[in-house]
Amino acid sequence: MNNMIREQRKLKGFSQEALAKKCKVTRQTINAIENHKYDPSLQLAFTLSYVLDVPMNQLFIFDYEGER
Repeated sequence: MNNMIREQRKLKGFSQEALAKKCKVTRQTINAIENHKYDPSLQLAFTLSYVLDVPMNQLFIFDYEGER
């Protein structure tokens, strides 16, 4: 799943550390999400959306590759 976390974080003026503190996770977690090495839990995804004040569907881009 692709995301716009880094871009939105920078637009809001947050460091990785500041965003991590607001979301109650580590800076390493934010870094892993931004680098597409980790997909956040649903709870963390909602928290990121709330803290960054960006709708979920604009923060996370789901690319479905399976069959219908």
